[in-house]
Amino acid sequence: MFDLSLTKLMVLAILAIVIFGPDQLPKVAAQAGRTLRELRRMAEGARRDLTEGLGPEFQDFDITDLHPRNFARKHLIDEFESDPVVPYPTAEAPVTTTLAPGETPPYDSEAT
Repeated sequence: MFDLSLTKLMVLAILAIVIFGPDQLPKVAAQAGRTLRELRRMAEGARRDLTEGLGPEFQDFDITDLHPRNFARKHLIDEFESDPVVPYPTAEAPVTTTLAPGETPPYDSEAT
């Protein structure tokens, strides 16, 4: 997701020590951990409330299907991969008839 390599993590750690100092860094890290834990708890509570609010009809509903990437994969890409290959319809040879002398050709509204 963020593509953090070892060197990038080292740079972030050095920046954190410089910005917060070695005395404050453990406190800031603990506070960040608590905040992250609280955010996850709130997100799980919102997901649970949504699932309960939808009712028993949506017991098999997966909220991650609403993510645009998952939605596109499920409804667009997977359908094409699971469908058998259908050949394109071939055009049949047009039926030609000869007109009698003085006969008018039939009117084709799609040809105009």
